Amino acid sequence: MRDGLRAYGLIVRMWVRSTMAYRVSFALTLLGNFVATGLDFVAILLMFSQVDALGGYDLAEIAFLYGTASTSFGLVDLALGTVDRLGRRVRDGTLDTLLVRPAPVLAQVAADRFALRRIGRISQGLLVLGYGVASVGVDWTPLTAAMVPLMVLSGALIFGALFVCGAAFQFVARDAAEVQNAFTYGGVTLLIYPPTVFAQEIVRAATFVLPLAFVNWLPALYVLGRPYPLDLPRWLAFTPPLVALACCALAGLAWRAGLRAYRSTGS
Repeated sequence: MRDGLRAYGLIVRMWVRSTMAYRVSFALTLLGNFVATGLDFVAILLMFSQVDALGGYDLAEIAFLYGTASTSFGLVDLALGTVDRLGRRVRDGTLDTLLVRPAPVLAQVAADRFALRRIGRISQGLLVLGYGVASVGVDWTPLTAAMVPLMVLSGALIFGALFVCGAAFQFVARDAAEVQNAFTYGGVTLLIYPPTVFAQEIVRAATFVLPLAFVNWLPALYVLGRPYPLDLPRWLAFTPPLVALACCALAGLAWRAGLRAYRSTGS
């Protein structure tokens, strides 16, 4: 773990120095990333220009859901967003060069072409989250206040596990980046809306198949005082850290299995 973090830090530092060599270009791409990711919330604002509630939730509550999901995903997209290129490396054989280096492969894959511009998504998510926290009619207590950073960090770990599992799947599929994106980028799009706008089957799948509901739905609904989907018990709001640890453990097993099954290009 220590060697992996050290290798990851060195590679990230190299890419950050390369990026900052062209500061104007970086500023423009950062602004572009901020605006592009913010269009999702602009679409929500356009909806609320025509309606007063969406699935029974007002704008402040939707902003709270949006901010928690987007911030969690933004943290992981910054740290691990490049792992979706693994399938390309498997196909062209360049993964072999990472295997002979004295550093963990996952750390190298995750840090490769580190895109600092992705902090635009994090900044935009935090701004919306701040608006949501300030605007929702919640009687904040130390417990509910502590649940906000807790769900953001737990959600980031859950999304990170999905990224790693998707990368491990590409050892077998070799061209599955879009499949991975369906569960990662598609997952955050799902979570910015309340569960009441989706069919029960989708909510069940997001709870019992892929634990996306633990990213923000369950803890956020507890904070907002909203009824849980599927009549789930309210104590589940406190389980995201445990779910995140379980997901990370499974992701680690999946990564090791995929890496051991790799037989170089053409296999």
